[in-house]
Amino acid sequence: MEHQALYRRFRPKTFDEVIGQDHIVTTLKNQIVSNQISHAYLFSGTRGTGKTSIAKIFAKAINCTEPQNGIACGKCPACIALNNPDNLDIIEIDAASNNGVDNIRDIKESVIYPPTISKYKVYIIDEVHMLSESAFNALLKTLEEPPTYVVFILATTEVHKLPQTILSRCIRFDFKLVSIETLVGQLQKIFDQVGVKYEEEALKLIASLGEGSVRDTLSIAESCITFSNNNITYDSVTEITGITSKDALATICEYIITRDCTNLLSYLKALADKGKNFGQLNRDLVNFVRDISIIKNCNNAQSLLSMPDDIYSRCQAIAQSCDNAILIKIMSRLSSLEQEFRYTTDSRALFEINVLGLLNDEDRIEKLEQRIKALESKIISGDCP
Repeated sequence: MEHQALYRRFRPKTFDEVIGQDHIVTTLKNQIVSNQISHAYLFSGTRGTGKTSIAKIFAKAINCTEPQNGIACGKCPACIALNNPDNLDIIEIDAASNNGVDNIRDIKESVIYPPTISKYKVYIIDEVHMLSESAFNALLKTLEEPPTYVVFILATTEVHKLPQTILSRCIRFDFKLVSIETLVGQLQKIFDQVGVKYEEEALKLIASLGEGSVRDTLSIAESCITFSNNNITYDSVTEITGITSKDALATICEYIITRDCTNLLSYLKALADKGKNFGQLNRDLVNFVRDISIIKNCNNAQSLLSMPDDIYSRCQAIAQSCDNAILIKIMSRLSSLEQEFRYTTDSRALFEINVLGLLNDEDRIEKLEQRIKALESKIISGDCP
């Protein structure tokens, strides 16, 4: 049997299978139930949040002859016919590769022909922001007054690039990033179905790395399945994704806070010898110090961060050993480097210079505090001239 990627295998086929976009699903289902179908829709949002999938589901649902609460029955002649990818009533267009005015003229010419097997002829234009200015102008008139049997669904990740004239002619739906909890639930469901063993912390790490995108999350999960031989652990996820382990980050953080320059540089050299990407290390360290800050200031930090118990205990110790000012200084300095890493030819040197700068900053602050205390003592004792 031909292998199929997880994100394709588990792509939702009905509204009930869509996750994280309840506000959109409910609205579209209500429109189908009340038979209030618009002529043009705009789906905008981050990649992998379900824009194209929902567009396909909606296109089939509005053509179903016996929908159940706005959901296509999957059994009527229209549903069966539209399940064939060669049908002529749901037309998918990738605007990234078909962005010229001639491509839009082809659409204008084809809309005059009614659907062959369905009630509506649906045009799904993906990455619509890639259309040229002349193509947008050509689309405008058709989008404004299409035949009654035509529905346009425009999808984009960059809605700010669309002309206002296009935006004003569409019902707009903004897709949200999917929560980590929802992504974890989806991963559990999928892993249980395909027979993959997993650690709870590993699922939460995969979900956080997906950054709200279902497709990205499933792509990461598939890599982890292959690497770990169907037994996904927290450590295997950190290794396959290239992120720095929490133990390594804790060690670096401890050396910074204690200003142990010798051991810090030795440890960074060991990471460099293993081929560590210092741009990634910088991002990971910023996020780790943020976690330390949460532990220091929040009573429910463990439930928020979902770390393994041994790592959380170590982070607690770090949080108790420093104050918020140090944590804020580390985060501020390292997060400002993100742009510089894109252009530097030596990311290790850039990272080391700024980390050492943090150590020297603390030295200067300590010396300044000592001088202030000494001056205060002299003022109090009357020895100050």
